[in-house]
Amino acid sequence: MKIKSFLVVLIFVLTSAMWAQDKPAQAHPGPDSGNQMRAEHRQKMMEMHKQEMEAVRADIEKMKASLAQMKANVLTIRDPNELSRWRDNVDMWETVVTHMDRMQKNMESMGPGMMHGHGMGGSPPTPPSEKKPE
Repeated sequence: MKIKSFLVVLIFVLTSAMWAQDKPAQAHPGPDSGNQMRAEHRQKMMEMHKQEMEAVRADIEKMKASLAQMKANVLTIRDPNELSRWRDNVDMWETVVTHMDRMQKNMESMGPGMMHGHGMGGSPPTPPSEKKPE
């Protein structure tokens, strides 16, 4: 008799649990669900934009540190040909870092959603190369 009572209670509990799980799935989206989905999407885009801006800022800081190291290395070079090559390299990287810094400020001012179509949105940032200049 105890087993039958236990089985009846178990069936009742499982049926109630399954019924409770099915209830939210049957609910139809209301008229405000589209607005809520758009707000959630906008919030997600803003968070992604913020993370992307932080990553770009960190990359630029790494580049600035590498550039400072290159400039310090130039001061130790005595060979005129090597010195010329390193100065050209420093000049080029200084231009790149300045350009990246300017682009990052522009991207930050645009906000999320404005970068699509400008070659900046949708793909993850490429990690900076760890190669030393030649």
